[in-house]
Amino acid sequence: MKKCRLFVLFIFCVSLAMAQDAAQLIKKVKAKLELVDNYEATGVMKTDIAFIKAPIGKIKIYFKKPNLFKIKKEGGISLLPKGGLSVNLSSLIASSNYSTIDAGVQEVGAKKLRVVKLLPNEEASDVVITTLYINEKESLIEKAITTTKENGTYTMLMNYGAYSNVGLPDKVVFEFNTKNYKLPKGITLEFEDDTKPLSAAQQLKNKKGRVEISYKNYIVNKGIPAAIFN
Repeated sequence: MKKCRLFVLFIFCVSLAMAQDAAQLIKKVKAKLELVDNYEATGVMKTDIAFIKAPIGKIKIYFKKPNLFKIKKEGGISLLPKGGLSVNLSSLIASSNYSTIDAGVQEVGAKKLRVVKLLPNEEASDVVITTLYINEKESLIEKAITTTKENGTYTMLMNYGAYSNVGLPDKVVFEFNTKNYKLPKGITLEFEDDTKPLSAAQQLKNKKGRVEISYKNYIVNKGIPAAIFN
C-alpha cells in the first residue's frame, strides 16, 4: 500500500514538473514574439477553396500590438474565415489565462517537436483547445491546431527564415473546414456539369479550405498608423 502511494506521488510530481516545464517553454516563445510591437509586410497569398476561383494575389499585411491584424489584397478579395485573425501567431498565446499541458514529443516531418496543449480557463472563450508543436531549440511554433466553439477547427503550419529571431515566419499555411464559411460577394463558383446545386453552402460542406501566405519582406517596429486597421 505504501509503495502504491509513493508511486502515485511520484507520477504526480513528474506530471507537475512537466507542466511547469511546458509553461516555461511557452514563456520563451511568447518572449520572442513580444519583441515585435508592429510590422508591415509584403507577400503573396494563394487561396485553395473548393469551387472558388481565386488567383494568386499580392498582399500587404499589417500587425500592431496587442491584436490588430489586417491583410489587404491587391485587386481582389481576401478569403479568410472568421478565425482568420489567428493567422497572426501572437493571437494564439496573447492571453495568459489558460492551463498548460505537456503532451510529449512528436515527429513532424524530419523534426521532433514538443507538443503543448493550451486550455482556456474562461468558459466564455470561443477557443476550446489549442495544440502547439514547438521547436524547443529555436522557441518557434511550427504547427498549431485550434478548435473553437463557433468556427470549427483550423490548422496553421509555419516555415521560418530570415526573421526567425523575432518569431516571424517566411510562410504560413492556414487550413480550415469550409462547412460554415460564408461566400463573399464577387466570387465565381465552378461546377462539374450544367446542373447547379441547391445552394453553394451544400457544395462547401465538409470541404477543406487552404490559404497559403508567403512573406517577401518585413518592416519591423517602425510604427503603423491606427487608421490602417479601420
